[in-house]
Amino acid sequence: MLPAAAQSGLPTLGDGSDLTVGDERRLGDRIIRQLYRDPDYIDDAVLDEYVQGVWQALLVAARARGELSPELDERFAWEVLLGRDRTVNAFALPGGYLGVHLGLIGVVGSRDELASVLAHELSHVTQRHISRLMTRQGRQTPLMLGAMVLGALAASKNPAAAQAMMVGGQALLAQNQLNFSRDMEREADRIGYGLMAPAGFAPQGFVGMFDKLQQANRLNDNGSWPYLRSHPLTSQRVADMQSRQPPGSSAALPQPHFEDAMLAARARVLSNPGIDVWRQWLAEPQGSGFAALAPVRQSAVLYAAVLVASQLREPVAARPLLPRLLALVSGDAPARRQAQLLAAEVELAAGEAEAALRAVPEGSGRPELLLRAQALLHTPRARVGMDAEVAQVTGRLQTRVATHPQDAGAWQLLASLWQAQGQALRAVRAEAEAQAVHYDYAAAVDRFRAGQELARHSRAPGDFVEASIIDTRLRALQSLLREQTAER
Repeated sequence: MLPAAAQSGLPTLGDGSDLTVGDERRLGDRIIRQLYRDPDYIDDAVLDEYVQGVWQALLVAARARGELSPELDERFAWEVLLGRDRTVNAFALPGGYLGVHLGLIGVVGSRDELASVLAHELSHVTQRHISRLMTRQGRQTPLMLGAMVLGALAASKNPAAAQAMMVGGQALLAQNQLNFSRDMEREADRIGYGLMAPAGFAPQGFVGMFDKLQQANRLNDNGSWPYLRSHPLTSQRVADMQSRQPPGSSAALPQPHFEDAMLAARARVLSNPGIDVWRQWLAEPQGSGFAALAPVRQSAVLYAAVLVASQLREPVAARPLLPRLLALVSGDAPARRQAQLLAAEVELAAGEAEAALRAVPEGSGRPELLLRAQALLHTPRARVGMDAEVAQVTGRLQTRVATHPQDAGAWQLLASLWQAQGQALRAVRAEAEAQAVHYDYAAAVDRFRAGQELARHSRAPGDFVEASIIDTRLRALQSLLREQTAER
């Protein structure tokens, strides 16, 4: 394998784009605003943490190897959105955005397989394949291209909606925008493969994922596997990945861990396959064949059954299964944490907020923080400003949004806690920030203006500081809104 410095000096297929980095980012922002409003968009703290753990490791490796230039690193968004869609799909968008369907997470057997898909899509972005394809299409304006990309994405779920956005030859053109050339696919494979080991993942994940997708293609030629259609798997690509295995290395993937299996099960449940399927999964732990399953598979079955029961608001069915799951994964710390988080979700869904608080495991992760905040909001303590736990969780949320200002979920929970404690001005500001994160600048401006009006009639000590922050942020968002309106 060539050293990173040598590789970074090679010419890439992404060179030569007429679309500037700024134009590509603006185009991506325009598309992503629509995806945030899509009913399929889901902010699930557990799955988001799982995907982000893989994504951030790949970004670090791409920086270290010189695949991610400082300019792209600074100016692109590098955000991953999850979609509640059962299709096996992931897609790169202009400006450093990535979409991942729950259907993809639901079929991967390990982090290594998930990493292979994300590394491939990341490489499309770092090599600027998207902008090069747009340049190749000729003289279309970025806004027209954005509309057509949205239409092509909509086609995988609702052909009627796609037809409303694209007509005639534009539909074919938009599909071509998403379908990378075979040369670009091979380059994304090559560069993505090179990121795996430096990021801490088994490169065999590429081979395992290719095998899985090829089997799916043979069995499911009904339009429900868009990843295969936009990323054609040729025998040459599969052979290329296999040939990259070091001599004497094992071709077998590492065995999946409990946590991988459990979170794949979570993705399958949250993709909403239907009540009938849910009922089948709920009954599976009681079936005659359950005892014959491997322990990792048993953990997935139990996790899915508990989550299904919680989604169906049947805590009586969920609670007896939790001790079985906890006992099965007791020796695996990451899996035990996931089981404890699930136990807290069950109690919260059942309306037992204090029980949910007791069930949340110790830890500083985003899932723990958001679960604690959600549970506290359902207790009378949320309205008592001097409650120690409420103060602690509120402080941790403030720290979270300071270090992760793009966390809309944390902003919204912070707004709810402040509102419950009578801090109305702070609550309005947090609501505005949550809207701004999703690029809904009009809604954010409205909330900041409401904050200004509220501040004029406030006599609460300290509100003048909030009012100053609101004035500053309002001016910034008004500028962004003007730019957004001009683009339209």
